[in-house]
Amino acid sequence: METIRLQLEGMTCAACAVRVEKVLKRQDAVAAVQVNFATETATLALTEDLDPAALLAAVRAAGFEATVASHDADAREVRAAAAQRADHRRLATLVASALLTAPLVLPMLLAPFGAHVVVPGWAQLALATPVQLVAGARFYRGALGALRAGSANMDVLVALGTTAAYGLSVAMFLAGESHLYFEASAAVITLVLLGKWMEARAKRRAASAVEALLGLRPRTARVLRGGHLVEGVPVEALSIEDVVVVRPGESLPVDGVVVWGQTEIDESLITGESLPVPRGPGDEVVGGSLNGSGLVHVRTKRVGDESTLSRITRLVEAAQASRAPIQATVDRISAVFVPLVVLLALVAFGGWIGVGATVSEAMIVAVSVLVIACPCALGLATPAALMVGAGVAARSGVLVEDAEAFEAAREVDVVVFDKTGTLTEGRPEVTRLVAGQPLRMLALAAAAESGSEHPLAGALLREAERRSLALPALESFEASPGRGLAARVEGASLRVGSRRWMGEGGYDTAPWEAEAEEEEARGRSVIWVAANDEILGFVAVGDRLRPDSREVIDGLRRRGVEPAIATGDNHRTAAWVAAELGVDLVRAELLPEDKAAWIRELEGAGRVVAMVGDGVNDAPALAAARVGVAMGTGSDVALRTAGVTLARPEPRLVLAALDISRATTRTLRQNLFWAFVYNVVGLPLAAFGLLTPMMAGGAMALSSVSVLGNALRLQRWRETA
Repeated sequence: METIRLQLEGMTCAACAVRVEKVLKRQDAVAAVQVNFATETATLALTEDLDPAALLAAVRAAGFEATVASHDADAREVRAAAAQRADHRRLATLVASALLTAPLVLPMLLAPFGAHVVVPGWAQLALATPVQLVAGARFYRGALGALRAGSANMDVLVALGTTAAYGLSVAMFLAGESHLYFEASAAVITLVLLGKWMEARAKRRAASAVEALLGLRPRTARVLRGGHLVEGVPVEALSIEDVVVVRPGESLPVDGVVVWGQTEIDESLITGESLPVPRGPGDEVVGGSLNGSGLVHVRTKRVGDESTLSRITRLVEAAQASRAPIQATVDRISAVFVPLVVLLALVAFGGWIGVGATVSEAMIVAVSVLVIACPCALGLATPAALMVGAGVAARSGVLVEDAEAFEAAREVDVVVFDKTGTLTEGRPEVTRLVAGQPLRMLALAAAAESGSEHPLAGALLREAERRSLALPALESFEASPGRGLAARVEGASLRVGSRRWMGEGGYDTAPWEAEAEEEEARGRSVIWVAANDEILGFVAVGDRLRPDSREVIDGLRRRGVEPAIATGDNHRTAAWVAAELGVDLVRAELLPEDKAAWIRELEGAGRVVAMVGDGVNDAPALAAARVGVAMGTGSDVALRTAGVTLARPEPRLVLAALDISRATTRTLRQNLFWAFVYNVVGLPLAAFGLLTPMMAGGAMALSSVSVLGNALRLQRWRETA
């Protein structure tokens, strides 16, 4: 499906987001929609090509504005400039509203100290009118748009409440009464404007992760073309195989391979790695990372949307825009919240009239109910936590693609690791050749493996290159994930892979079993090779454990999570690795479908499973697990199947992923608790006349800011062992 993102304007609460989502879902070719109130974006999955103009028109008909979001640097600058202008307008309106409101609330503030200040009625009217009609115009526009679309939102509550207080005061002033309520309507508008201004600033801080990522890559590059150095080439104009020149202290404009020069690269903002890493000819580098003290030439490998930085940005945006399962409940509440509040305000008004209150007293109670109930905090609670959590995760080298992974990872009680390339370095080396003609066997096996992406294939190819063997041409190739491969080389039918794969082909490994068992007991993998009707022998391959593998196993146990290993390798090798790491739960000689079946078996027994893998053969298990975690160096299939990607091939990032998930989910639930508490406690207080409209407006503004402030505390998260 094609994905399109819209940048929205004019949403004021969770009810607005629900309305926009409903409108977009009704459009043809739209399969799914996620509207995020905090980021003010809509992410749509389309089943076919659709003119974006139709989507924009639908959003406008619902009372909002929208544009197609773009990662282009110019578009980003335009958005930033527009946001800055809007912020300046909001601040100017807030200051003007506050200056006009101050004289109205001053008598009430001075009264407890014995001061008796009287502002004439005509002066109150003169001060309150521009606040109501000019500063408060945004609430009227939003309310009218919502009502035209057949729904209600925060603007409806504010407009109703302040208009009632202002209108009542005008009527009382014209009737000659001296006790007016202009300060109530003006104070509410000013406080709500203050809350929205603070909310906008906090939302920008919460969403800063994506902007920080987008700002890493320079806009132009220095390119070698035809022996000449060309300055100022736009990054968008670069092609694969272009050679760019990066001077000391500059950011790398592209993903590529160093072809000349030595340096150290600071990749901390991309991968979370805190220390600069040395890079020289043949080493890969990532666009957006910072060059150290050396001058280097880099041949471009990936450009545009295929670059690592673009992929990370998309993952972070997807996580920030996605919806946690608990959000579905919040959305259902938001859809009916405003009408219920209006009904409660009417009941409160009627109740106070019934017990003998004057119309003005009953009206002020109703206004307080309308104002304190604004569901801003409710709409921000979940997305604010996800926005910050996804940004913190990306900063630490953990890329979370969906909110469900955030919530599910909190409850994980068993983590199943693939072995090769996950707990081991994934760069195995040949340790022994056992065959009647070892070099012929190696040449045939390496030729067959030249079509494979498996780490063990690389070991055979490197060994053949080290021995300067001429490889025969590969004529055909067919992989069987988890077993091995079948190939045709120089007219010979080859079968390369596991003992099980040999057995399925009818080959007898008995002549070599003693030597094979000896190698496996040392923790080495055995690759059997057969040609035509005979088994040629085997290649023993050793793969070192990653330095932090033991650390992550111990860290999981400290967190109450059981570690496990699922591998396609033989039992003896798996047992050796498990013994070295202290893992008790091990399954070996598993095919891809066997891994997935074991994951489902664990899930069926009530366990919450996270699967960590990096290869094509791990994809079914990654999909079957509640949380799939792919190593960033893994295959495309694994990366696309997993909900979480580790930017660096370090198993300890699994601990960071679990910890960030737990911290994010904890913050999310705290936010929802406080958002509901404000309304659950505030509504009865307002209905019983214990809150003035000004106090209600202050509480409503405080609720939104406190929810965002609580979410921003996640930015202080630091990795622990």
